[in-house]
Amino acid sequence: MTLSTQDALVYIMVVTAAADRALSNQELNRMSALVKRLPVFEGYDVSSLPRVSEECADMLQRLGVEGVLRETIDTIPERLQDTAYALAVEIAAVDLELGQEELRWLEMVRDSLKIDRLTTAAIEVAARARLRRA
Repeated sequence: MTLSTQDALVYIMVVTAAADRALSNQELNRMSALVKRLPVFEGYDVSSLPRVSEECADMLQRLGVEGVLRETIDTIPERLQDTAYALAVEIAAVDLELGQEELRWLEMVRDSLKIDRLTTAAIEVAARARLRRA
């Protein structure tokens, strides 16, 4: 099976949401909102999210976390790798609680991408600032 770039970005979000072993409604709602709103998903059928999420879960069972990461990173063009990391951070941070599993997953994603540390730090700070509550 060949992933589209958009499906690979969804896979990154799905695995991020599942990293702590529980997909929350907040995470699912944020994924849907991001797919509906971001230009990178222009033309993407949001109704395909459940099917694509299920395919991701199947791949996760077959290949494990490292295999899914390899498949997705190989599919995402270098110019969109910062976008992939931003999506992962956004999903991980949406519930304002990052467990060890999510932190480890983000580290794996960060280390697999062709983006520098300054860019990843900026993405992380921006997500915290955007999601902070008064």
